Amino acid sequence: MVRGRAYSVGQVNTYIKNMFVQDFVLKRIYVKGEVSNCKYHPSGHIYFSLKDETGNIACVMFAGMRKGLAFRMENGQQVVVLGSVDVYERDGKYQLYAKEIILDGAGLLHEKFEALKRELEEMGMFAPEYKQAIPKYIKKLGVVTAPSGAAVRDIMNIARRRNPYLQIILYPALVQGEEAADSIVSGIQALDAYGVDTLIVGRGGGSMEDLWAFNEEKVARAIFECRTPVISAVGHETDVTISDFVADLRAPTPSAAAELAVEDIRLVQERLLQYRICLSRRMEDRVAERKNRLSAYREKLAYLSPESQIREKRQRLAEREERLRALMEQAILHSRYDLALRIEKLKGLSPLEKLNQGYAYVADEEGRRVTSVSQMPAGGRVRISVKDGSVTALVEVDGE
Repeated sequence: MVRGRAYSVGQVNTYIKNMFVQDFVLKRIYVKGEVSNCKYHPSGHIYFSLKDETGNIACVMFAGMRKGLAFRMENGQQVVVLGSVDVYERDGKYQLYAKEIILDGAGLLHEKFEALKRELEEMGMFAPEYKQAIPKYIKKLGVVTAPSGAAVRDIMNIARRRNPYLQIILYPALVQGEEAADSIVSGIQALDAYGVDTLIVGRGGGSMEDLWAFNEEKVARAIFECRTPVISAVGHETDVTISDFVADLRAPTPSAAAELAVEDIRLVQERLLQYRICLSRRMEDRVAERKNRLSAYREKLAYLSPESQIREKRQRLAEREERLRALMEQAILHSRYDLALRIEKLKGLSPLEKLNQGYAYVADEEGRRVTSVSQMPAGGRVRISVKDGSVTALVEVDGE
């Protein structure tokens, strides 16, 4: 006889599934083991199991997740699977739903590196629009690295040689080991809050395991969220870390980072000297130009002054008066010559001139000129004018 409530198989499976769903750890978990029972289904899904000396877990990677697999799986491989553990309600069995699969051992770190790189890149943390410009002239340089070693010595030596007036603030961080990532994050946040102009984060060379702290997501996020421009300087030129992609600028070595962050004061002083010489020459040229312009203005003002204008106008009036006088004299002379010609011509036409030559002027009693005998009837009187007077004569006709 059943004394309590009875649940169906489906209800139990659903309840167990909800327990799995609510477990945060099981939603994103890395599981390491040996591949067994590996089968590639025609649909594209991959079914396999992971086992070790203590147990076995069923796994599946659906075709849509195959982009997270960079190699072909085979039985016996040691792998690390990233996925979530859930319950398949129909069978009441739990299994690992794989999202990414990477080889264990030497390939594990590389696979984790590539996986995180893809994830952060998809989130836009490598995008150039988020990169900050490195200031050209800085007063405070922050350095997050180990307090001893070649990296910090190189940075300090080069920075002080290039600019002895620069203030270098070192945050002594762990750069290797399990606590290194947290130490680096603390250093970035502390110097960012302190207010340095540029921040160098890095260390000397080493193996991929040695440099792994700079591949941690927490370090990448700290660099991305840092308000201060960050230069990543991890390892040698051939070493590449996640920090290099997130930082505002990557330097191939810590020494190169110091050269990129600190402007050489000798070049600055030389540039200032050149600017000073150029400025002096330009000022001299400008002063000379202004003097020439002032001299031209002075001459123009002297030319346009009232006194100069009056003097010029007087000179112009004198010239015009002289020209007018010459023109008048020329006109009078021309008129006199013309008058003399007319007088001579008039003399030729004058009756008095004819009389002076011995001719006489005859007029009848009414004063009309007589030019024909027919105009002088016998017994009539005529008046005869000669050079020195006139006489009255009685007309007699020849033959009477």
